[in-house]
Amino acid sequence: MAANSHTSPAQPPAPMAGQTNLRAEEEAVRAGTAAIETYLENYQQRQLLRFVCVGSVDDGKSTLIGRLLHDTGTIYADQMEAVAQASAKKGSELDLALLTDGLQAEREQGITIDVAYRHFTTDKRKFIIADTPGHVQYTRNMVTGASTADLALILIDARLGVLAQSRRHAHIASLLGIKNLAVCINKMDLVGHDQTRFQDIESEFRAFASPLGFADVGCIPISALEGTNVVRPDTEHTPWYRGPTVLQYLESVPIHHDSDKENQQSPGTNHFRFPVQYVLRPNLDFRGFAGWIARGSVQPGDRVLALPSGKSSTIRDIHLYNTTLDQGVEGQSVVLRTDDEIDISRGDILVSPDHLPQVQRQVTADLVWLDEAPLLQDKTYLLKHTTRTLHAQVSAIQWKRDTESFEPIQADTLGMNDIARVDLSCHRALLFDDYSDQRQTGAFILIDSLSRNTVAAGMLRAPNATPPTLEHAMEEVHARSGLGHQTHIGQEERNQRSKQLGMSVKGGVIWLSGLPGSGRWDLAYALERALFDRGHWTTVLDPENETTDSTLSAARACARAGVLAITAFQTPSWDREQWQRARDRLGHLSTLIVHVNTSEERARQRRPSGGPPATPPPAPDITVSLDDAELDAAVDIILEQVEKWSDPT
Repeated sequence: MAANSHTSPAQPPAPMAGQTNLRAEEEAVRAGTAAIETYLENYQQRQLLRFVCVGSVDDGKSTLIGRLLHDTGTIYADQMEAVAQASAKKGSELDLALLTDGLQAEREQGITIDVAYRHFTTDKRKFIIADTPGHVQYTRNMVTGASTADLALILIDARLGVLAQSRRHAHIASLLGIKNLAVCINKMDLVGHDQTRFQDIESEFRAFASPLGFADVGCIPISALEGTNVVRPDTEHTPWYRGPTVLQYLESVPIHHDSDKENQQSPGTNHFRFPVQYVLRPNLDFRGFAGWIARGSVQPGDRVLALPSGKSSTIRDIHLYNTTLDQGVEGQSVVLRTDDEIDISRGDILVSPDHLPQVQRQVTADLVWLDEAPLLQDKTYLLKHTTRTLHAQVSAIQWKRDTESFEPIQADTLGMNDIARVDLSCHRALLFDDYSDQRQTGAFILIDSLSRNTVAAGMLRAPNATPPTLEHAMEEVHARSGLGHQTHIGQEERNQRSKQLGMSVKGGVIWLSGLPGSGRWDLAYALERALFDRGHWTTVLDPENETTDSTLSAARACARAGVLAITAFQTPSWDREQWQRARDRLGHLSTLIVHVNTSEERARQRRPSGGPPATPPPAPDITVSLDDAELDAAVDIILEQVEKWSDPT
């Protein structure tokens, strides 16, 4: 008899050992990938804080930054090894300042010369640090590092207290629109971690900084060398301090952006600004405008106005790489397309029609002079603002800051590292916002039109200015050049161009006077040849069918252009007053009056028909004679005098 059987449900075959390991590896890879994606997503969402580290020489800026990097564990092993080796060569313990002082000259001298940028990240924020020099002569480097910073970290030596350079750095930070200050009173270990000393310095600095308009000023007692209150609190040495460490302050301080200020003042408004960088036309069906959203936001359907054309249109779509966006926000580089085919090109700016920027040819700005060559007020510079470049002159210097007291003083020019308030005249209207309201559309640089060096950084000022109407903006856009009816090429600029070409920069007038037949015209052309061979720009002015006034005007124009103008215009009956009027017409230009004192007998021999006798100038600069045809000797005498003229440069 058959036994009763029970059928069990089908079971999967038992996995082999190799399959089990493969599945485990796949799951580990998926888990690892998910963890990386989660980390990257969290990393992208962390807020970025840019800060600049400033202070006087040897206050410990580089050491503090090195301590931050070291104690947050953001230094690679090879970097630590390199620093350890460099420290050993110096015969010292681990010198954390070498993490930022990367130039050989910096390491040899133990000072910071160039701006060094370092990055590190914590669980709360991402950071970009700019380590800047403390020397006064490197102020331009400090300005460069601070120009994009949200916060300035100022170091003060606890032994020395608040110095002039500390005040200078605070002023510059305020000038550049930095809203937050972290004042680190360093080297507290060298004053015995004295609470009273810390409080005295803190009180002095806060009293000084109060009128500068900072939103937040935090004072922290630290020792960068020992790590006191840098990343971890030091209750052993500073039990009396209950505030945050440097890192805690950096992680928690509010970041004040221009858009935050805008939203607080005018909820719901959108001061949209989009300088056009490039026009994209990959095919006949696509015409987009690439650029960076400097302010505000934009969505498809928003109405925008193009300046300087004054034409308006509606945003059709927004592109980021191969993605179409529902909204473009401040800080994004995007491509915008409009519904209408209006004329837009590089240098134009798309703005909100309800909130126009300032449109002016005459503007006021704070200027930081960066170049070794001084400012020349009669020189035309290139002004680079957003994506637009135009010509501009400094029409006036209102004042410049004293290097020690930082008080405003009078000035006729600006040298390297000088900070001043100036008036600028532009050949076309600037489309800008006040720098204190918006950095991106309120900042500019000046470029030397000849060398192409960046000579100055500027911040446009229009405090409390009412936004213009579209009608007024268009009037300013279409107005004539703001440079006025004057040459756009200064004398110094001509001089520099002449030097580049290997020519002399000396412009002036050489006026030869003498009897008809005295040989003054032969002398004029021989002198022209000799001057040209010596590297001068020179020409002979032939006054045929010209009046005295027109010849003087031509001579003056040549001299101002760096040309030596030679003329032998006959002056048969000029008296002392007429000669003086001629000199006055030529003004401050170098003028040489040469009397060609050839005898009347020899002159008659050369030109029997002659002409009316000429009255010699009452006070010639040089007298030469061509009785014996000593033309070369006369030329040499005049050349010697020309070489004595002072070089305008």
